[in-house]
Amino acid sequence: MEKPKGPTAGYTTATCGWRALLLPQLNRQSLYVYGSEMAVEKECMRQLQSGVFVIHPFSPMRSYYIMCMMAITFLNLIGIPMEIAFLDGHSGLVWEGFNVFSDTLFLIDVALNFRMGIITEDCEEAILDIKQIRVSYLRTWFIPDVIAAFPIGYILLFADLQYNNDDNPSKTNKMMRILMFVRILSLIRLARVSRLVRFFNEVEKVSNANLEVVRLFFRILSLFMMIFLLCHWNGCIQYFVPMLEEFPSDCWVRKENLMNATVIVKYSWGVFRALSQMIALSYGSMDAPTNYVEMWIVMVSMVSGCIMYTVLVANATTMIANVDPAAKEYKSKMSRLEHYMAFMKLPPELQLRINNYYQARYGGKWFHEKDVMNTVSSALKEQIMMAMCSRLLRKVPMFQERDENFINAILLKLRYEVFLEGDAIVQRNVPGDRMFFIDHGQVVMETESEETELCDGDFFGETCILTKGKHLATVKALTDCQCFSLSWNDLQDVLESFPDIQKDLYKIVQLSSDGGIV
Repeated sequence: MEKPKGPTAGYTTATCGWRALLLPQLNRQSLYVYGSEMAVEKECMRQLQSGVFVIHPFSPMRSYYIMCMMAITFLNLIGIPMEIAFLDGHSGLVWEGFNVFSDTLFLIDVALNFRMGIITEDCEEAILDIKQIRVSYLRTWFIPDVIAAFPIGYILLFADLQYNNDDNPSKTNKMMRILMFVRILSLIRLARVSRLVRFFNEVEKVSNANLEVVRLFFRILSLFMMIFLLCHWNGCIQYFVPMLEEFPSDCWVRKENLMNATVIVKYSWGVFRALSQMIALSYGSMDAPTNYVEMWIVMVSMVSGCIMYTVLVANATTMIANVDPAAKEYKSKMSRLEHYMAFMKLPPELQLRINNYYQARYGGKWFHEKDVMNTVSSALKEQIMMAMCSRLLRKVPMFQERDENFINAILLKLRYEVFLEGDAIVQRNVPGDRMFFIDHGQVVMETESEETELCDGDFFGETCILTKGKHLATVKALTDCQCFSLSWNDLQDVLESFPDIQKDLYKIVQLSSDGGIV
């Protein structure tokens, strides 16, 4: 049988069963909080040694539970207003069963929250102590959760059974009034919207993808779900209020001949009127309100529409402002550069080449390469340069079969440079002190007798870097070229630590001094 992997790999088979679902999983978020796989494993041991049933906030069970509760909560927030407004007590056994199931699940949720680990505000640790969890929950969301979890579904199911089994007309009328009161009372279940908001926030914290794109997706999804719920509730209210008044002759339901229409038609008209009022259009609300109740509904719809529009614009503005900051900084830098070039009255051709250089160098994204490299560890810096430039060094004969430490030291000295099409990278008979490695692009090497084209992976200037002599050829860029360069000073700094390699390189120089190398 395959052994378990991850932070729980060292535990017994029983532990790696259902209890493994309660332990923190190894993902981006847990690594960010705890720093390493070993620290995540220690967190697992801390939870196991506590000996109590606690669901860790970074556990798989917590992630699956949140997703399930989000779906159930959203269905409740859609179905409850529909049931109250349009179904008129004829929701059917399936919906009543779903109500009972939902009420049971939310009651269980209240109980589970006393055993649910808490992520601190700074996200630096998880609180697993039962007493701290209990005190925190009682002080924050316990009362709203209890109100939202009130088992209205059980009461409705019991009342419906009594109503259907009772043949006494007077008792039947009384039961109908009780049912109507209970259905109106069931609106308190809409308080579950607070759970939906909290679930979205928790998904952002414990998701297995600590990426800004994923967080942005969840923000957009939560925003549009809230807007949809607002429009949905408003549409249900549009029909629900006339129903409470037993559809007076001047209400919009009778005017549109919807008394005997299907539920979907009634709902469509209700949402249509709600949207018309929320976005301040005349469609769907051509006539003035006929009574003060309808007038208040219209005013509340208009105010809620203004709030919805304000929230939507504010969130959209914030999201746009936070999307791709590197591209925004690049545009800002380019704007200042254009002002500078205009102030200095540079020729248009030169301005165009400068713009082309910045585009080729940064690709529309502004970043500080030195700052990035200075913020990572020396080991990561070596790995980055190895990934980018190792293949280039291995093609140079004087660097082949050299000590790995020497190669790593050379890699850290390489400098990234960009040349535009037509640029003269080196000039013939000019002293040189750098060697170039072509990462991407094409150049032509011109001597007195011939021209040679070089492309990706090729190099030139290897003799000058050792002797600081004159270049024997002119090298021009045929296309935009991305190169890495190594200077004479940087090479000497590295060779001081490797005297044996320094002697070998000088021997190579002596042997090739008559070869006419660039």
